[in-house]
Amino acid sequence: MRWTFKPKPDQGIVKHLQETLNLDPIAASLLAQRGVENYEEARLFFKPTLDDLHDPFLMKDMDKAVGRIARAIENQERILVFGDYDVDGTTAVALMSSYLKTLTPHVDAYIPDRYNEGYGVSYQGIDYADDNGCALIVALDCGVKSVDHVAYASAKNIDFVICDHHLPGETLPDAVAVLDPKRSDCDYPYDELCGCGIGFKLIQALGRNRGQNAGDLTEYLDLVATAIAADIVPITGENRILAKFGLDVINTAPRPGIKALVGSVKKKQLDITDVVFVVAPRINAAGRIKHGDHAVKLLTEFDIEQAQQVAKDIEQYNVDRKDLDKQITQQALAQIERHAEQDRYTTVVFQKDWHKGVIGIVASRLIETYYRPTLVFTQSGDKYAASARSVKDFDVYNALQACAEHLEQFGGHMYAAGMTLKPENYTSFKQAFERVVKETMPEHLRTPEVLIDAEIAFDQITPKLIRILKQFEPFGPQNMTPVFVSSGLIDTGYAKTLGKDNEHLRLFVRQADSQGVAAIGFGLGDKMALVKNQKPFEAAFCIDENEWNGTVTTQLRLKDLR
Repeated sequence: MRWTFKPKPDQGIVKHLQETLNLDPIAASLLAQRGVENYEEARLFFKPTLDDLHDPFLMKDMDKAVGRIARAIENQERILVFGDYDVDGTTAVALMSSYLKTLTPHVDAYIPDRYNEGYGVSYQGIDYADDNGCALIVALDCGVKSVDHVAYASAKNIDFVICDHHLPGETLPDAVAVLDPKRSDCDYPYDELCGCGIGFKLIQALGRNRGQNAGDLTEYLDLVATAIAADIVPITGENRILAKFGLDVINTAPRPGIKALVGSVKKKQLDITDVVFVVAPRINAAGRIKHGDHAVKLLTEFDIEQAQQVAKDIEQYNVDRKDLDKQITQQALAQIERHAEQDRYTTVVFQKDWHKGVIGIVASRLIETYYRPTLVFTQSGDKYAASARSVKDFDVYNALQACAEHLEQFGGHMYAAGMTLKPENYTSFKQAFERVVKETMPEHLRTPEVLIDAEIAFDQITPKLIRILKQFEPFGPQNMTPVFVSSGLIDTGYAKTLGKDNEHLRLFVRQADSQGVAAIGFGLGDKMALVKNQKPFEAAFCIDENEWNGTVTTQLRLKDLR
Protein backbone atom coordinates (compact mmCIF):
# COMPACT_ATOMS: atom_id res chain seq x y z
CA MET A 1 0.00 0.00 0.00
CA ARG A 2 1.00 3.62 -0.56
CA TRP A 3 1.14 5.55 2.71
CA THR A 4 0.01 9.12 2.07
CA PHE A 5 -0.04 11.69 4.86
CA LYS A 6 -2.81 14.28 4.67
CA PRO A 7 -1.47 17.86 4.45
CA LYS A 8 -0.86 19.38 7.86
CA PRO A 9 -3.55 21.91 8.74
CA ASP A 10 -2.84 25.56 9.48
CA GLN A 11 -1.17 25.58 12.91
CA GLY A 12 -2.80 28.91 13.83
CA ILE A 13 -6.25 27.33 13.39
CA VAL A 14 -5.14 24.24 15.37
CA LYS A 15 -3.92 26.43 18.25
CA HIS A 16 -7.17 28.47 18.20
CA LEU A 17 -9.26 25.27 18.37
CA GLN A 18 -7.10 23.92 21.21
CA GLU A 19 -7.66 27.05 23.27
CA THR A 20 -11.36 27.68 22.54
CA LEU A 21 -12.46 24.03 22.81
CA ASN A 22 -9.93 22.74 25.39
CA LEU A 23 -8.69 20.03 22.97
CA ASP A 24 -5.37 18.26 22.82
CA PRO A 25 -3.21 18.97 19.72
CA ILE A 26 -4.18 15.71 17.94
CA ALA A 27 -7.95 16.24 18.26
CA ALA A 28 -7.61 19.92 17.25
CA SER A 29 -5.51 18.94 14.22
CA LEU A 30 -8.07 16.29 13.14
CA LEU A 31 -10.84 18.86 13.43
CA ALA A 32 -8.93 21.43 11.34
CA GLN A 33 -8.27 18.77 8.67
CA ARG A 34 -12.05 18.41 8.37
CA GLY A 35 -12.47 22.11 7.60
CA VAL A 36 -13.53 23.19 11.10
CA GLU A 37 -11.93 26.54 11.94
CA ASN A 38 -13.89 28.15 14.80
CA TYR A 39 -16.23 27.57 17.73
CA GLU A 40 -19.49 27.77 15.73
CA GLU A 41 -18.25 25.33 13.08
CA ALA A 42 -17.13 22.99 15.89
CA ARG A 43 -20.59 23.29 17.49
CA LEU A 44 -22.21 22.33 14.19
CA PHE A 45 -19.76 19.41 13.83
CA PHE A 46 -20.09 18.00 17.35
CA LYS A 47 -23.60 19.07 18.38
CA PRO A 48 -25.79 19.68 15.32
CA THR A 49 -29.54 20.05 15.74
CA LEU A 50 -32.37 19.48 13.27
CA ASP A 51 -32.81 23.28 13.27
CA ASP A 52 -29.47 23.42 11.41
CA LEU A 53 -31.09 21.80 8.35
CA HIS A 54 -31.60 24.18 5.42
CA ASP A 55 -35.00 25.56 4.44
CA PRO A 56 -36.35 23.00 1.92
CA PHE A 57 -37.91 25.81 -0.13
CA LEU A 58 -34.41 26.99 -1.08
CA MET A 59 -34.39 24.03 -3.51
CA LYS A 60 -35.41 24.95 -7.05
CA ASP A 61 -39.00 23.82 -7.88
CA MET A 62 -39.82 22.84 -4.28
CA ASP A 63 -42.83 25.20 -4.24
CA LYS A 64 -44.11 23.61 -7.48
CA ALA A 65 -43.67 20.07 -6.10
CA VAL A 66 -45.52 20.93 -2.88
CA GLY A 67 -48.29 22.71 -4.81
CA ARG A 68 -48.87 19.77 -7.17
CA ILE A 69 -48.91 17.17 -4.39
CA ALA A 70 -51.25 19.35 -2.31
CA ARG A 71 -53.62 19.60 -5.30
CA ALA A 72 -53.53 15.81 -5.78
CA ILE A 73 -54.42 15.30 -2.11
CA GLU A 74 -57.19 17.90 -2.23
CA ASN A 75 -58.71 16.41 -5.43
CA GLN A 76 -58.29 12.82 -4.16
CA GLU A 77 -56.09 11.96 -7.15
CA ARG A 78 -54.15 8.72 -7.06
CA ILE A 79 -50.37 9.18 -6.52
CA LEU A 80 -47.76 6.61 -7.56
CA VAL A 81 -44.47 6.72 -5.63
CA PHE A 82 -41.75 5.32 -7.91
CA GLY A 83 -38.15 4.49 -6.96
CA ASP A 84 -35.13 2.43 -7.84
CA TYR A 85 -34.56 -1.11 -6.49
CA ASP A 86 -31.41 -0.36 -4.46
CA VAL A 87 -31.23 0.85 -0.84
CA ASP A 88 -31.50 4.56 -1.67
CA GLY A 89 -34.52 3.96 -3.94
CA THR A 90 -36.43 1.56 -1.70
CA THR A 91 -35.89 3.61 1.49
CA ALA A 92 -37.00 6.74 -0.43
CA VAL A 93 -40.18 5.00 -1.65
CA ALA A 94 -40.87 3.71 1.88
CA LEU A 95 -40.38 7.23 3.30
CA MET A 96 -42.51 9.05 0.73
CA SER A 97 -45.34 6.51 0.48
CA SER A 98 -45.70 6.12 4.26
CA TYR A 99 -45.69 9.91 4.76
CA LEU A 100 -48.23 10.56 1.99
CA LYS A 101 -50.48 7.84 3.43
CA THR A 102 -50.81 10.00 6.57
CA LEU A 103 -52.38 12.63 4.29
CA THR A 104 -54.36 10.58 1.74
CA PRO A 105 -55.31 6.91 1.22
CA HIS A 106 -54.80 7.23 -2.57
CA VAL A 107 -51.12 6.24 -2.64
CA ASP A 108 -49.42 3.38 -4.50
CA ALA A 109 -45.75 2.33 -4.44
CA TYR A 110 -43.83 0.94 -7.41
CA ILE A 111 -40.32 -0.51 -7.68
CA PRO A 112 -39.17 -1.57 -11.18
CA ASP A 113 -38.03 -5.15 -11.73
CA ARG A 114 -34.24 -5.17 -11.92
CA TYR A 115 -34.21 -7.69 -14.78
CA ASN A 116 -37.29 -6.87 -16.87
CA GLU A 117 -37.26 -3.08 -16.52
CA GLY A 118 -33.75 -2.11 -15.50
CA TYR A 119 -32.64 1.03 -13.68
CA GLY A 120 -34.70 4.20 -13.43
CA VAL A 121 -38.13 5.32 -14.62
CA SER A 122 -39.66 2.61 -16.84
CA TYR A 123 -42.42 2.61 -19.45
CA GLN A 124 -43.94 -0.40 -17.61
CA GLY A 125 -44.13 1.72 -14.43
CA ILE A 126 -45.90 4.53 -16.31
CA ASP A 127 -48.31 2.00 -17.85
CA TYR A 128 -48.98 0.66 -14.33
CA ALA A 129 -49.79 4.21 -13.19
CA ASP A 130 -52.12 4.66 -16.17
CA ASP A 131 -53.86 1.30 -15.62
CA ASN A 132 -54.43 2.17 -11.96
CA GLY A 133 -55.75 5.66 -12.53
CA CYS A 134 -52.76 7.57 -11.13
CA ALA A 135 -52.62 11.25 -12.09
CA LEU A 136 -49.24 11.95 -10.49
CA ILE A 137 -45.93 10.04 -10.22
CA VAL A 138 -43.39 11.07 -7.58
CA ALA A 139 -40.06 9.58 -8.73
CA LEU A 140 -37.25 9.22 -6.21
CA ASP A 141 -33.53 8.48 -6.76
CA CYS A 142 -34.11 8.53 -10.54
CA GLY A 143 -35.80 10.53 -13.29
CA VAL A 144 -33.51 13.52 -13.89
CA LYS A 145 -32.53 12.13 -17.31
CA SER A 146 -35.93 10.53 -18.12
CA VAL A 147 -36.92 13.08 -20.78
CA ASP A 148 -38.69 10.55 -23.06
CA HIS A 149 -40.41 8.76 -20.18
CA VAL A 150 -41.86 11.98 -18.77
CA ALA A 151 -43.12 12.92 -22.25
CA TYR A 152 -44.71 9.45 -22.56
CA ALA A 153 -46.47 9.96 -19.21
CA SER A 154 -47.55 13.45 -20.19
CA ALA A 155 -49.30 12.03 -23.29
CA LYS A 156 -51.32 9.89 -20.85
CA ASN A 157 -52.16 12.97 -18.70
CA ILE A 158 -49.88 11.83 -15.89
CA ASP A 159 -47.74 14.48 -14.16
CA PHE A 160 -44.27 13.92 -12.71
CA VAL A 161 -42.48 15.27 -9.65
CA ILE A 162 -38.82 14.17 -9.75
CA CYS A 163 -36.55 13.89 -6.67
CA ASP A 164 -33.08 12.95 -7.87
CA HIS A 165 -29.46 13.51 -6.87
CA HIS A 166 -27.71 12.38 -10.05
CA LEU A 167 -26.07 14.78 -12.49
CA PRO A 168 -28.69 16.05 -14.98
CA GLY A 169 -28.21 15.78 -18.75
CA GLU A 170 -28.27 18.76 -21.12
CA THR A 171 -32.10 18.81 -21.13
CA LEU A 172 -34.27 18.42 -18.06
CA PRO A 173 -37.48 16.36 -18.31
CA ASP A 174 -40.65 18.43 -18.75
CA ALA A 175 -41.91 17.52 -15.27
CA VAL A 176 -44.03 19.68 -12.95
CA ALA A 177 -40.99 19.87 -10.65
CA VAL A 178 -37.40 18.57 -10.81
CA LEU A 179 -35.85 18.58 -7.35
CA ASP A 180 -32.11 18.05 -7.80
CA PRO A 181 -29.48 20.23 -6.09
CA LYS A 182 -27.05 19.29 -8.89
CA ARG A 183 -29.14 21.33 -11.38
CA SER A 184 -26.97 24.19 -12.62
CA ASP A 185 -29.81 26.64 -11.90
CA CYS A 186 -30.41 25.42 -8.33
CA ASP A 187 -28.88 27.50 -5.51
CA TYR A 188 -29.63 25.05 -2.71
CA PRO A 189 -26.73 25.31 -0.21
CA TYR A 190 -25.92 21.56 -0.11
CA ASP A 191 -25.74 19.33 -3.19
CA GLU A 192 -24.59 15.98 -1.75
CA LEU A 193 -27.96 14.63 -0.53
CA CYS A 194 -28.90 11.10 -1.58
CA GLY A 195 -32.27 10.31 -3.22
CA CYS A 196 -33.92 9.49 0.11
CA GLY A 197 -32.44 12.72 1.54
CA ILE A 198 -34.17 14.73 -1.19
CA GLY A 199 -37.37 12.79 -0.43
CA PHE A 200 -36.98 13.92 3.19
CA LYS A 201 -36.59 17.56 2.09
CA LEU A 202 -39.86 17.19 0.17
CA ILE A 203 -41.78 15.82 3.17
CA GLN A 204 -40.15 18.56 5.29
CA ALA A 205 -41.64 21.12 2.85
CA LEU A 206 -45.02 19.33 2.76
CA GLY A 207 -45.00 19.23 6.57
CA ARG A 208 -44.33 22.98 6.79
CA ASN A 209 -47.81 23.65 5.40
CA ARG A 210 -49.24 21.50 8.20
CA GLY A 211 -47.32 23.17 11.01
CA GLN A 212 -44.75 20.34 11.23
CA ASN A 213 -41.06 20.99 11.71
CA ALA A 214 -38.12 18.61 11.10
CA GLY A 215 -38.38 17.37 14.69
CA ASP A 216 -41.90 16.10 13.97
CA LEU A 217 -40.51 13.93 11.14
CA THR A 218 -37.73 12.12 13.07
CA GLU A 219 -39.53 8.77 12.70
CA TYR A 220 -38.46 8.80 9.02
CA LEU A 221 -34.78 9.42 9.74
CA ASP A 222 -33.88 5.74 10.25
CA LEU A 223 -34.65 5.36 6.51
CA VAL A 224 -32.60 8.44 5.57
CA ALA A 225 -29.57 7.33 7.64
CA THR A 226 -29.72 3.88 6.03
CA ALA A 227 -29.72 5.43 2.53
CA ILE A 228 -26.87 7.83 3.37
CA ALA A 229 -24.76 4.94 4.69
CA ALA A 230 -25.50 2.65 1.73
CA ASP A 231 -25.12 5.25 -1.03
CA ILE A 232 -21.61 6.28 0.09
CA VAL A 233 -22.39 10.01 -0.04
CA PRO A 234 -20.19 12.49 1.90
CA ILE A 235 -20.91 12.61 5.64
CA THR A 236 -20.76 16.41 5.70
CA GLY A 237 -23.32 19.21 6.04
CA GLU A 238 -26.94 18.06 6.01
CA ASN A 239 -25.97 14.41 5.45
CA ARG A 240 -24.04 14.47 8.73
CA ILE A 241 -27.03 15.90 10.61
CA LEU A 242 -29.52 13.46 9.03
CA ALA A 243 -27.20 10.48 9.58
CA LYS A 244 -26.52 11.41 13.21
CA PHE A 245 -30.20 11.77 14.14
CA GLY A 246 -31.15 8.80 11.97
CA LEU A 247 -28.69 6.59 13.88
CA ASP A 248 -30.30 7.79 17.11
CA VAL A 249 -33.67 6.57 15.76
CA ILE A 250 -32.15 3.21 14.70
CA ASN A 251 -30.75 2.79 18.22
CA THR A 252 -33.79 3.98 20.19
CA ALA A 253 -37.01 3.65 18.18
CA PRO A 254 -36.46 2.02 14.79
CA ARG A 255 -39.40 1.04 12.57
CA PRO A 256 -40.31 -2.67 12.97
CA GLY A 257 -38.69 -3.60 9.64
CA ILE A 258 -35.28 -2.19 10.58
CA LYS A 259 -35.64 -3.58 14.11
CA ALA A 260 -36.20 -7.05 12.62
CA LEU A 261 -33.11 -6.69 10.39
CA VAL A 262 -30.74 -5.65 13.18
CA GLY A 263 -32.03 -8.22 15.66
CA SER A 264 -28.98 -10.42 15.05
CA VAL A 265 -26.45 -7.69 15.93
CA LYS A 266 -25.17 -8.17 19.46
CA LYS A 267 -23.96 -4.58 19.98
CA LYS A 268 -25.83 -2.20 22.27
CA GLN A 269 -25.24 0.80 20.00
CA LEU A 270 -25.12 0.44 16.22
CA ASP A 271 -22.87 2.77 14.24
CA ILE A 272 -22.88 3.66 10.57
CA THR A 273 -20.56 0.72 9.77
CA ASP A 274 -23.19 -1.68 11.13
CA VAL A 275 -25.78 -0.04 8.86
CA VAL A 276 -23.44 -0.43 5.85
CA PHE A 277 -22.62 -4.10 6.54
CA VAL A 278 -25.79 -5.42 8.22
CA VAL A 279 -28.85 -3.41 7.15
CA ALA A 280 -27.93 -2.24 3.63
CA PRO A 281 -26.89 -5.60 2.09
CA ARG A 282 -30.13 -7.23 3.27
CA ILE A 283 -32.31 -4.47 1.83
CA ASN A 284 -30.31 -4.69 -1.41
CA ALA A 285 -30.61 -8.49 -1.50
CA ALA A 286 -34.38 -8.23 -2.05
CA GLY A 287 -33.92 -6.42 -5.39
CA ARG A 288 -30.89 -8.52 -6.38
CA ILE A 289 -32.42 -11.96 -5.79
CA LYS A 290 -36.21 -11.47 -5.79
CA HIS A 291 -37.80 -8.02 -6.13
CA GLY A 292 -37.30 -4.61 -4.51
CA ASP A 293 -40.98 -4.66 -3.51
CA HIS A 294 -40.03 -6.93 -0.61
CA ALA A 295 -37.72 -4.24 0.79
CA VAL A 296 -40.46 -1.59 0.63
CA LYS A 297 -42.93 -4.01 2.25
CA LEU A 298 -40.46 -4.60 5.10
CA LEU A 299 -39.73 -0.88 5.61
CA THR A 300 -43.41 0.13 5.64
CA GLU A 301 -44.70 -2.75 7.79
CA PHE A 302 -45.76 -1.64 11.27
CA ASP A 303 -46.82 -5.02 12.67
CA ILE A 304 -43.68 -6.46 14.30
CA GLU A 305 -44.64 -10.10 13.67
CA GLN A 306 -45.31 -9.42 9.99
CA ALA A 307 -42.05 -7.46 9.76
CA GLN A 308 -40.12 -10.37 11.29
CA GLN A 309 -41.59 -12.75 8.70
CA VAL A 310 -40.60 -10.48 5.79
CA ALA A 311 -37.15 -9.99 7.38
CA LYS A 312 -36.78 -13.77 7.56
CA ASP A 313 -37.48 -14.03 3.82
CA ILE A 314 -35.02 -11.22 3.11
CA GLU A 315 -32.40 -12.93 5.27
CA GLN A 316 -32.71 -15.98 3.02
CA TYR A 317 -32.30 -13.78 -0.10
CA ASN A 318 -29.13 -12.41 1.48
CA VAL A 319 -27.78 -15.92 2.14
CA ASP A 320 -28.50 -16.81 -1.51
CA ARG A 321 -26.80 -13.58 -2.61
CA LYS A 322 -23.66 -14.42 -0.58
CA ASP A 323 -23.48 -17.93 -2.07
CA LEU A 324 -23.80 -16.57 -5.62
CA ASP A 325 -21.31 -13.80 -4.98
CA LYS A 326 -18.71 -16.28 -3.63
CA GLN A 327 -19.24 -18.79 -6.45
CA ILE A 328 -19.04 -16.18 -9.26
CA THR A 329 -15.99 -14.47 -7.69
CA GLN A 330 -14.13 -17.81 -7.69
CA GLN A 331 -15.10 -18.45 -11.33
CA ALA A 332 -14.00 -14.94 -12.35
CA LEU A 333 -10.63 -15.23 -10.57
CA ALA A 334 -10.05 -18.61 -12.28
CA GLN A 335 -10.87 -16.98 -15.64
CA ILE A 336 -8.31 -14.19 -15.07
CA GLU A 337 -5.59 -16.68 -14.15
CA ARG A 338 -6.49 -19.08 -16.97
CA HIS A 339 -6.11 -16.31 -19.57
CA ALA A 340 -2.95 -14.97 -17.89
CA GLU A 341 -4.45 -11.50 -17.44
CA GLN A 342 -2.83 -10.69 -14.10
CA ASP A 343 -0.64 -7.88 -15.54
CA ARG A 344 -3.35 -5.87 -17.28
CA TYR A 345 -4.48 -2.37 -16.26
CA THR A 346 -8.13 -3.52 -16.25
CA THR A 347 -10.20 -6.56 -15.36
CA VAL A 348 -12.97 -7.42 -17.84
CA VAL A 349 -14.63 -10.85 -17.43
CA PHE A 350 -17.73 -12.47 -18.89
CA GLN A 351 -19.81 -15.59 -18.39
CA LYS A 352 -23.29 -15.82 -19.86
CA ASP A 353 -24.99 -17.45 -16.85
CA TRP A 354 -23.65 -15.18 -14.09
CA HIS A 355 -26.47 -13.71 -11.98
CA LYS A 356 -27.04 -10.08 -12.98
CA GLY A 357 -28.02 -9.13 -9.43
CA VAL A 358 -24.56 -9.77 -7.95
CA ILE A 359 -22.10 -8.80 -10.70
CA GLY A 360 -21.52 -5.37 -9.09
CA ILE A 361 -20.53 -7.01 -5.81
CA VAL A 362 -18.27 -9.44 -7.70
CA ALA A 363 -16.56 -6.50 -9.44
CA SER A 364 -15.78 -5.02 -5.99
CA ARG A 365 -14.46 -8.40 -4.80
CA LEU A 366 -12.13 -8.70 -7.81
CA ILE A 367 -10.64 -5.29 -6.99
CA GLU A 368 -9.60 -6.73 -3.60
CA THR A 369 -7.36 -9.21 -5.49
CA TYR A 370 -6.43 -7.28 -8.65
CA TYR A 371 -6.51 -3.61 -7.77
CA ARG A 372 -7.69 -2.06 -11.05
CA PRO A 373 -10.89 -0.80 -12.79
CA THR A 374 -13.14 -3.83 -13.17
CA LEU A 375 -16.10 -4.83 -15.33
CA VAL A 376 -18.11 -8.03 -14.87
CA PHE A 377 -20.35 -8.99 -17.82
CA THR A 378 -23.22 -11.45 -18.08
CA GLN A 379 -25.81 -12.23 -20.76
CA SER A 380 -29.02 -10.20 -20.59
CA GLY A 381 -31.47 -11.10 -23.35
CA ASP A 382 -29.66 -10.71 -26.64
CA LYS A 383 -27.08 -8.31 -25.15
CA TYR A 384 -24.21 -8.40 -22.66
CA ALA A 385 -24.72 -6.33 -19.50
CA ALA A 386 -21.99 -5.31 -17.05
CA SER A 387 -21.37 -3.62 -13.74
CA ALA A 388 -18.23 -1.51 -13.41
CA ARG A 389 -16.32 -0.62 -10.26
CA SER A 390 -13.24 1.56 -9.99
CA VAL A 391 -10.21 2.17 -7.79
CA LYS A 392 -9.69 5.31 -5.70
CA ASP A 393 -9.32 8.53 -7.69
CA PHE A 394 -9.91 6.96 -11.12
CA ASP A 395 -13.08 7.97 -13.01
CA VAL A 396 -14.45 4.81 -14.64
CA TYR A 397 -17.42 6.72 -16.08
CA ASN A 398 -15.07 8.93 -18.13
CA ALA A 399 -13.22 5.83 -19.33
CA LEU A 400 -16.51 4.30 -20.51
CA GLN A 401 -17.41 7.55 -22.23
CA ALA A 402 -14.15 7.27 -24.21
CA CYS A 403 -15.28 3.77 -25.33
CA ALA A 404 -18.89 4.79 -26.05
CA GLU A 405 -18.73 3.74 -29.74
CA HIS A 406 -18.59 0.08 -28.63
CA LEU A 407 -21.50 0.38 -26.16
CA GLU A 408 -25.28 0.37 -26.57
CA GLN A 409 -25.86 2.38 -23.40
CA PHE A 410 -24.11 3.21 -20.13
CA GLY A 411 -24.66 5.29 -17.02
CA GLY A 412 -23.28 5.83 -13.55
CA HIS A 413 -20.61 7.90 -11.85
CA MET A 414 -16.91 8.01 -11.00
CA TYR A 415 -16.68 4.76 -9.04
CA ALA A 416 -19.61 2.65 -10.25
CA ALA A 417 -21.41 2.28 -13.56
CA GLY A 418 -23.55 -0.06 -15.63
CA MET A 419 -23.61 -0.72 -19.37
CA THR A 420 -24.86 -2.95 -22.17
CA LEU A 421 -23.29 -3.87 -25.50
CA LYS A 422 -23.86 -6.22 -28.44
CA PRO A 423 -22.02 -9.54 -28.10
CA GLU A 424 -20.05 -8.91 -31.30
CA ASN A 425 -18.60 -5.71 -29.74
CA TYR A 426 -17.35 -7.36 -26.53
CA THR A 427 -13.77 -8.06 -27.70
CA SER A 428 -13.26 -4.64 -29.33
CA PHE A 429 -14.69 -2.93 -26.23
CA LYS A 430 -12.42 -4.94 -23.92
CA GLN A 431 -9.36 -3.87 -25.95
CA ALA A 432 -10.48 -0.23 -26.09
CA PHE A 433 -11.18 -0.10 -22.33
CA GLU A 434 -7.73 -1.55 -21.55
CA ARG A 435 -6.08 1.00 -23.88
CA VAL A 436 -8.00 4.00 -22.44
CA VAL A 437 -7.25 3.06 -18.82
CA LYS A 438 -3.57 2.38 -19.60
CA GLU A 439 -3.25 5.80 -21.27
CA THR A 440 -5.18 7.84 -18.69
CA MET A 441 -4.58 6.24 -15.28
CA PRO A 442 -1.50 7.55 -13.45
CA GLU A 443 0.86 4.74 -12.44
CA HIS A 444 0.58 5.43 -8.68
CA LEU A 445 -3.19 4.71 -8.76
CA ARG A 446 -2.38 1.05 -9.47
CA THR A 447 -1.37 0.65 -5.82
CA PRO A 448 -3.99 0.97 -3.04
CA GLU A 449 -3.53 3.96 -0.77
CA VAL A 450 -3.84 4.32 2.98
CA LEU A 451 -4.51 7.97 3.82
CA ILE A 452 -2.98 8.94 7.18
CA ASP A 453 -4.26 11.75 9.40
CA ALA A 454 -1.43 12.00 11.93
CA GLU A 455 1.51 10.32 13.65
CA ILE A 456 0.79 9.38 17.24
CA ALA A 457 2.68 7.93 20.19
CA PHE A 458 0.98 5.22 22.23
CA ASP A 459 1.01 7.36 25.38
CA GLN A 460 -1.17 9.89 23.51
CA ILE A 461 -3.94 7.28 23.06
CA THR A 462 -5.83 8.36 26.17
CA PRO A 463 -9.44 7.75 27.30
CA LYS A 464 -10.10 11.47 26.64
CA LEU A 465 -8.87 11.19 23.02
CA ILE A 466 -11.03 8.09 22.48
CA ARG A 467 -14.08 9.93 23.89
CA ILE A 468 -13.46 12.86 21.51
CA LEU A 469 -12.92 10.55 18.52
CA LYS A 470 -16.34 9.00 19.22
CA GLN A 471 -17.84 12.46 18.84
CA PHE A 472 -16.39 12.65 15.30
CA GLU A 473 -18.95 9.99 14.31
CA PRO A 474 -20.79 9.24 12.11
CA PHE A 475 -17.86 8.47 9.83
CA GLY A 476 -17.97 8.21 6.06
CA PRO A 477 -16.67 9.92 2.90
CA GLN A 478 -14.99 13.28 3.70
CA ASN A 479 -15.13 12.38 7.40
CA MET A 480 -13.43 8.99 7.46
CA THR A 481 -12.35 7.24 10.66
CA PRO A 482 -8.97 8.83 11.51
CA VAL A 483 -5.93 6.74 10.56
CA PHE A 484 -2.78 7.09 12.66
CA VAL A 485 0.81 5.93 12.29
CA SER A 486 3.10 4.80 15.10
CA SER A 487 6.68 3.61 14.68
CA GLY A 488 9.20 1.69 16.79
CA LEU A 489 6.59 -0.95 17.61
CA ILE A 490 7.24 -4.54 18.66
CA ASP A 491 4.93 -7.47 19.16
CA THR A 492 5.21 -8.82 22.70
CA GLY A 493 5.32 -12.43 21.52
CA TYR A 494 1.59 -13.09 21.16
CA ALA A 495 1.40 -12.66 17.37
CA LYS A 496 -0.74 -15.24 15.62
CA THR A 497 -2.73 -15.66 12.43
CA LEU A 498 -6.47 -16.24 12.49
CA GLY A 499 -9.12 -17.41 10.06
CA LYS A 500 -9.64 -20.50 7.97
CA ASP A 501 -6.75 -19.59 5.63
CA ASN A 502 -4.68 -17.70 8.23
CA GLU A 503 -5.67 -14.49 6.46
CA HIS A 504 -5.94 -12.28 9.58
CA LEU A 505 -3.29 -11.15 12.06
CA ARG A 506 -3.65 -10.73 15.82
CA LEU A 507 -0.93 -8.92 17.80
CA PHE A 508 -0.24 -7.47 21.21
CA VAL A 509 1.87 -4.40 20.50
CA ARG A 510 4.16 -2.23 22.62
CA GLN A 511 6.01 1.02 21.89
CA ALA A 512 9.10 1.70 24.06
CA ASP A 513 7.92 1.61 27.68
CA SER A 514 4.23 2.06 26.95
CA GLN A 515 1.55 -0.39 27.98
CA GLY A 516 0.76 -3.05 25.41
CA VAL A 517 -2.30 -2.69 23.14
CA ALA A 518 -4.21 -5.45 21.34
CA ALA A 519 -4.30 -5.12 17.55
CA ILE A 520 -6.17 -6.93 14.78
CA GLY A 521 -5.29 -6.79 11.07
CA PHE A 522 -7.99 -8.16 8.79
CA GLY A 523 -6.42 -9.57 5.63
CA LEU A 524 -2.90 -8.94 6.98
CA GLY A 525 -2.00 -12.57 7.79
CA ASP A 526 0.79 -12.45 5.20
CA LYS A 527 2.59 -9.76 7.31
CA MET A 528 3.37 -12.27 10.08
CA ALA A 529 7.06 -12.50 9.06
CA LEU A 530 7.43 -8.71 9.58
CA VAL A 531 6.62 -8.89 13.30
CA LYS A 532 8.21 -12.18 14.35
CA ASN A 533 11.07 -12.32 16.88
CA GLN A 534 10.27 -8.83 18.16
CA LYS A 535 11.46 -7.12 14.99
CA PRO A 536 10.53 -3.40 15.12
CA PHE A 537 7.91 -2.18 12.65
CA GLU A 538 5.57 0.73 12.03
CA ALA A 539 1.81 0.46 11.67
CA ALA A 540 -1.04 2.45 10.15
CA PHE A 541 -4.21 1.91 12.20
CA CYS A 542 -7.56 3.16 13.46
CA ILE A 543 -8.33 3.25 17.18
CA ASP A 544 -11.29 1.05 18.10
CA GLU A 545 -12.98 -0.17 21.24
CA ASN A 546 -13.55 -3.91 21.53
CA GLU A 547 -16.50 -5.10 23.60
CA TRP A 548 -16.32 -8.65 24.93
CA ASN A 549 -18.45 -10.13 27.72
CA GLY A 550 -19.38 -6.66 28.93
CA THR A 551 -15.75 -5.46 29.11
CA VAL A 552 -14.59 -2.66 26.80
CA THR A 553 -10.90 -2.43 25.87
CA THR A 554 -8.89 -0.33 23.42
CA GLN A 555 -7.91 -2.12 20.24
CA LEU A 556 -5.98 -1.02 17.15
CA ARG A 557 -7.51 -1.95 13.80
CA LEU A 558 -4.46 -2.31 11.59
CA LYS A 559 -4.59 -0.99 8.01
CA ASP A 560 -1.00 -1.87 7.04
CA LEU A 561 2.41 -2.72 8.52
CA ARG A 562 5.93 -2.04 7.32
